[in-house]
Amino acid sequence: MTERRRATIRTIPQPSDLNVNGNIFGGWVLCQMDLAGADTASRTACGPVATVAIEGMKFHQPINLGDVISVYTDVEKIGRSSITVMIEVYAERGIERQSHKVTEGRYIFVAIDEHGRPRPVPEAGRQKTTA
Repeated sequence: MTERRRATIRTIPQPSDLNVNGNIFGGWVLCQMDLAGADTASRTACGPVATVAIEGMKFHQPINLGDVISVYTDVEKIGRSSITVMIEVYAERGIERQSHKVTEGRYIFVAIDEHGRPRPVPEAGRQKTTA
């Protein structure tokens, strides 16, 4: 594991997060990924960010009730005002708590100013993610 990749969120889905098939609703997973990615991107941007795109989303396995979810983030690219974050979700399940990759995607965030307009990512944020 690189220094940049980190477990940003660890949570347990609840019965209210189930879809009609009895698995965890995909929108719930996307929300957890967005929260984790935004946390990583805002640290890099040294301030607020907005999600502008989701690319390459893949659902490998369903998430089951009782799984413990870990969301890992890794800054892949920093543009003038954008930050691309690779996000992977793993589910620990069963008594042995075996880990399975369940979802992955690439989220793109833009650093924003107090008016919600794009602003440059400061050099300090760039150094945090490349060191």
